[in-house]
This record gives sequence, C-alpha cells and structure tokens, in this order.
Amino acid sequence: MFIRWFNWRTLLAFAAIIIIGSSIIYSNYLAKKITADERRKIEQWAAAVRTNSNPNFTETHLTGKILTENSIEIPILLLTENDSLLDFRNLDSASILTDKNYLQEKIIAFKKLHQPIEWINPFDSTQINKVYYGDSKLLREVRYFPIIQLIVGGLFVLIVVITQYNRYKSSQNQVWAGLAKETAHQLGTPVSSLQGWVEMLKEIKGNEKLVPEIEKDIQRLLLISDRFGKIGSTPITEEKNIIEQINNMIDYVKKRAGAKVNFQLNTNHETEIPAMISPPLFDWVIENLLKNALDAMDGKGTITIQIKDEVSNILIDVTDTGKGIDKKNIIKVFKPGFSTKKRGWGLGLTLTKRIIEQYHKGQIFVLKSEQGIGTTFRILLSKG
Repeated sequence: MFIRWFNWRTLLAFAAIIIIGSSIIYSNYLAKKITADERRKIEQWAAAVRTNSNPNFTETHLTGKILTENSIEIPILLLTENDSLLDFRNLDSASILTDKNYLQEKIIAFKKLHQPIEWINPFDSTQINKVYYGDSKLLREVRYFPIIQLIVGGLFVLIVVITQYNRYKSSQNQVWAGLAKETAHQLGTPVSSLQGWVEMLKEIKGNEKLVPEIEKDIQRLLLISDRFGKIGSTPITEEKNIIEQINNMIDYVKKRAGAKVNFQLNTNHETEIPAMISPPLFDWVIENLLKNALDAMDGKGTITIQIKDEVSNILIDVTDTGKGIDKKNIIKVFKPGFSTKKRGWGLGLTLTKRIIEQYHKGQIFVLKSEQGIGTTFRILLSKG
C-alpha cells in the first residue's frame, strides 16, 4: 500500500509542505524583525516627545522629523499613569475622543501586544507618562500570512490525500470487479457442460423427477454467473413491479428456510409499485438480506418485509427476530470482510450496498437493531 501511495502526487505534496514550511519560518523571521524595528521607532518617538515636552528645550528639525516619520502607520496612544489621553496617532479621531469604551479597548489590545514605554513627566516629577502602541498594517499582514499559507497548504494536502484515497479505492473496486467477471467467466464452462449432461439425462427413462430439479439448480448457477458478470458494468434498468419482484425472492428463499421460519409481506394494501431496477442485481440484494436474516435467527423466527410507496421514495424494510447486531458492529456491517459467521468472505452486505447505492442510486442502512430482539435493514429507492 505504501508503494501505491508513493508517487508523483505524494512527492508534490511533500514538496508543497516543505515550501510552505520554509515560507512560514521566513514569515515569522520577518515578523520578528519588523516588530523589533517598530519597537525601536516607537522608543525614538517617545524620546522625541519627552525631549520636546521639556520646557527648556526648543524643537529642532531632527525631533520634528522623528515625531512625524516614526509614527507613520503605527497606532499610538500617549497616556498619563491614570490612562488619561494626552495624544494619539493613526486611530479613529471621532471614536477615541468621544467613546471611552473605544479608548479602553485599544489600551487593553495594545497592552497584550507590546510592553508600554514609560518616562517621568518633565512638568510633574510625580507623574509617569506611558506610550502604548499596536501593530502596523504591514506587521499584521506578515503575521497573518503564515495562517493563510497553512490554510491553503492544508487544503492542498487534503485534496491530494482525498485524490490518493479515491484512486486507491478505485483500484480496489477494479480488482473486485475483475474478480467477479473472471468468476462469471469461469462458471460459464462447467455450467454449459452441465446443461449438456442434463439433455442426455432427459433421454434416460426414470429421470423425469430428477432432471427438473437439476435444471433449476443450473438456472440458479446461470443467474449467479449473470450477477457476477454485471459487477463493474453499468446495469440495464427496467421498470418492474417491486412487490412482485420481492415476492418471487421470498418464495425462493422460503423453500430453503425450513418450516420454523415465518415470512410476512406487508405492502400497505398496494398490489403494484413500479420502480426502475436491474432485476438480477435487485434480486441479489433481497436474497442477501433474507439469508442474513435466516442466519441471525438460526433457522427459527419471523422475517417481515414491509414495502411502502412514498412521495419521493420507495421504502423497503427487512426485519428479523434474530439475535441482533452489537452496537459497535453496526457501522462495520457493510465493510468488506466483516462477518459474524465462521464461514464466508463477508462480502454479501458490501455488494448489497454497492448495488443499491451505485447501480440504483438509493440508500441502504441499519434502521435499528437490538440484541436478542432483531434487526431492521432499510432500503430507499428514489423515484427521481
């Protein structure tokens, strides 16, 4: 399986991860560099403000330039130690001057981002002024860029993984389909030979009762071969009476079920419910469900099939009075290889699900199951 997954798509995914990882590391490096640079600018701005506010100092061209250039794009709050506003830069003037909540929100937000810069007020040595500042637009973009990269990269890797998984499942399906077709092909030769032997047996007196029964079994083998041959191909659907189709399968299974099994068919007073189905494959579905019900009941109990014609769906419930399914196994019943029986490959319900969902565009699921009471499988066939 590892070799199947290790191809150019996998290499592409690894390359993308490496590129994105490197880009994120470099983005973090740039963010730290810009953060340090902005801290240095704010420290210089604070020093210029402190110097400029000294009564004995006359503003120079240099301090004016620092005050102007170092505050470009960086949001700044100059406050007293009691958080009274002295000055601000790059913030909404109307909000900060009229809305106290806005000011408090900015103070709290800036505190979380950076340590404030403090100095003693030159006019009042008992008072401390503080400078709070936020991130510039450039710094925010650099900081958010890795998150965007991670999202994009994650989506890319997810798409690759899903594609690989679907390809793997598709190859598995092709193997199963090929195996089914090969089985059908291999059955063809012995079945044809048996048909020839049956014709010869018809000419021998005393086989009048024996030959019809053998012919029934040969027809059964032909039906099984036909079913396997249709796996992997698009089946031809035709309009059939679901009630009649299911009733025929009940009659077939009933002869092999024994006298201790009771079959009940509830059609809700309907005699005909038309549906587009592939008769051989749909019969296989019903047969599998009925045989599973028989196995669950150990040859004793009641199997109830309810058919209901709804507005947009045809509903078919197959209920048994068997031992039920353990809750932890309900999600596994349709998986290949799962079986509670000692014999068998555990493919019956897997093929049943595939026939209903892929070939009939319907749904099949366990409606309910209680241990010691029984299980109900539900089929939904869309009328659309």
